[in-house]
Formats: sequence, C-alpha cells, structure tokens
Amino acid sequence: MDAVFLAFILMLSIFLGFELIAKVPATLHTPLMSAANAISGITIVGAIVAAGANYSGSATFLGFLAVAFAMINVVGGYMVTNRMLAMFKKKDTTTPAAGVTK
Repeated sequence: MDAVFLAFILMLSIFLGFELIAKVPATLHTPLMSAANAISGITIVGAIVAAGANYSGSATFLGFLAVAFAMINVVGGYMVTNRMLAMFKKKDTTTPAAGVTK
C-alpha cells in the first residue's frame, strides 16, 4: 500500500480514537478500560504468534515490541481499573480514628 494512504489511515484513527474517548463520561471509563484490556490480550496472542514465527529478524523484533507494548497496556489498564474501582468502595467506619479515646 501507499505510505501516504497508510499515514492518512493512522492519523484518522488517532483523531477518531481521541474524539471517542474524550466524550466518554467518567462512570463508563471502568468498563471501557476492561474492554481495552481484552483487546490488548488478543493483541498479545497475535504478537506472540508473530514473534515466534520463522520470519525475518525484523519481523521477530517487531513482534517482540508488540508483545512488550501490549503487556504494558494490559498491566497499566488493570492498574487504572483497580484504582478506579477502589474509589467506589465504602470506607470502613468501624475502627476509631487515631488519637480518639473511648
């Protein structure tokens, strides 16, 4: 394919992704992150297949980079999701505050 056409598709997808994410309300970010983690999990499987195939060295290197970046995305996504879910947990009010005597 023509490099200009591929660059156009890349820029269009970046713009579309930014516009979609910017319009998501805060209450929907956790399910959105879970879906993104699932997609990145699929990306990891494909990247492992690409890295392990007997292609050229550059294809193996690009497959390795894809695995590394997808793993960073999955781990970061789960950390953000866990932190957001922690915001919705009720605080434990059964223990007295420090310095309070009965």
